[in-house]
Amino acid sequence: MAVKTTTLQSGQIGIIEVKGSLVGGEETDELRNAVADFVEQGTKKLIIDLAKVTYLNSTAIGVLVSAHTTFSKNSGSVKVCGINKNINNIFVITKLTLVFDVAETREDAIKAFGA
Repeated sequence: MAVKTTTLQSGQIGIIEVKGSLVGGEETDELRNAVADFVEQGTKKLIIDLAKVTYLNSTAIGVLVSAHTTFSKNSGSVKVCGINKNINNIFVITKLTLVFDVAETREDAIKAFGA
């Protein structure tokens, strides 16, 4: 799995693009570190793009919830986008749809931030 980070809108919106299976170990460490980097930079708006994620487990869910909590404590906001049908089912079952603002595409997520 690979984690790619991008910053848009003059540094106002951080984007983390995740690819492959997100099941713990190095994958979740990379995601956790990317989130921490954006927090350290003072980023208040974060998009986690899961369009290329094929599977995630409870460890990955924990990292996503941790990212949301960390950004909320720092007056920030996290949006998730690009979730496929299987991951959407996980979000519904675990009630993460009540925690995260889920956008269909990255562009929709950026627009939702008012950019």
